[in-house]
Amino acid sequence: MQCPLLYRFRVIDKLPEKPSEAATRGTLVHAVLERLFDAPAADRTAPRAKALIPGQWDRLLESKPELTELFEGDPGGERLAGWLGEAERLVERWFSLEDPTRLEPAEREMFVETELESGLRLRGVIDRVDVAPTGDVRIVDYKTGKAPRPEYAEGALFQMKFYALVMWRLKNVVPRRLQLVYLGSGDVLTYDPVPADLERVERKLLALWEAIRLATETGEWRPRPTKLCGWCDHRAVCPEFGGTPPVYPLSVRPPESVDAVQGRMEPARSEAGQPVALEGP
Repeated sequence: MQCPLLYRFRVIDKLPEKPSEAATRGTLVHAVLERLFDAPAADRTAPRAKALIPGQWDRLLESKPELTELFEGDPGGERLAGWLGEAERLVERWFSLEDPTRLEPAEREMFVETELESGLRLRGVIDRVDVAPTGDVRIVDYKTGKAPRPEYAEGALFQMKFYALVMWRLKNVVPRRLQLVYLGSGDVLTYDPVPADLERVERKLLALWEAIRLATETGEWRPRPTKLCGWCDHRAVCPEFGGTPPVYPLSVRPPESVDAVQGRMEPARSEAGQPVALEGP
């Protein structure tokens, strides 16, 4: 939805992207908050959480050695120290928003996957799932950035509604609450979905996947310039910046030969004939 051409570069061309300090810090903070719940409730304190940061950073480097590039020009370690300090502040701020001593998550980093009646497969990873004694389900997602302005809140909630739809189709349970925890600004955004909300999301996903299917067959992936272009790794091959995209690696059908939408979903399939999944953000 952000940019069709960026989708092509990432999903079809699989062009490499440089690791960023912000995204990597987010991964680190998520790992710390996940691991904190391994400890007994009384031991889930801010000092203990901050003490987890060095070890989780080492584990992250071990699994993704390319992250060492982030601080190559930092022989004294000042930038790294400041970056880790910011991760500590984000972790500490979480304790002002939620009390982990009173939480016992049913799931952490929960992988979910379901297939709609259309054949379109949806999957994603949910940061945390809480289940109340009443059976009510809360889906929680941590964000290390700042909360969006009210006029952009719907875009932020789309990811959560996606997860809620998957949970509903998978377990036949509509989550009672969706909760976004913004550690960058100290805000908590909540939304209580109803089936009609999730049905709308399903229709939107089907339309989105139809657009992806048509673009895949025609090779027509158009750029959508926004302020976010300044952070894109692919400007050198983007026509909006005078670049030329790489040769399209898939066979192309002329637009006039592509089947028209017939009110049903024909999921794209891999060479092995398996439906291709649409993953959550």
